[in-house]
Amino acid sequence: MKLIVFDCDSTLSAIEGIDELARLRGDDTFAEIEALTNAAMDGEVPIDEIFARRLDIIQPSRDFVDKVGQLYIEHIEPTAKATIKQLRAEGWEIVIVSGGFTQVIEPLAAELGIERIEAVPLKFNADGSYAGFDADAPPTRNGGKPELIAGFKKEMNPERSVMVGDGISDLETQSEVDLFIGFTRYAARDKVVQEAAHCVDSLDQIPSLLA
Repeated sequence: MKLIVFDCDSTLSAIEGIDELARLRGDDTFAEIEALTNAAMDGEVPIDEIFARRLDIIQPSRDFVDKVGQLYIEHIEPTAKATIKQLRAEGWEIVIVSGGFTQVIEPLAAELGIERIEAVPLKFNADGSYAGFDADAPPTRNGGKPELIAGFKKEMNPERSVMVGDGISDLETQSEVDLFIGFTRYAARDKVVQEAAHCVDSLDQIPSLLA
């Protein structure tokens, strides 16, 4: 079998889920969180330095999660469905690995028919209010995504492995995969563009790179 791993935010969908959760708290919160997210995705600060901080600021409720989950679908990358369908037909096992939140990503994954998601589960109180997150989830820290892919390779023993994503945490997987593809439609980050073996700005460009 062949394994292809996709980032979610700014890759399978145009949005950054954490930013949209922040937007529901108002413009000031959105601006603060967006700046932190970009600093992490550009590699200016380690992800683990800001992960809990952003969530503590936002305090995302279950209602927020449902709203942003729908936004992922509304802003799906235009060629994502057709590309995923083609890759599956060509024998690729498809997985989402994201520093986003499991419950927020699940609706988009279902829309794309992707069953396996490795992201960060959120916790809620009985009334739906925020109660924390799984701090042990690998995507909460730099080096977490390569760690997950190493585990996939041990588990699945793929003949080829590919990663597609836009951020520094995605680029970190380059040592663990046969091919890293930078995705630039929504965010063209300098370090990713410079160091990726290939960059594409539309997901439907990927199958030809794998032929």
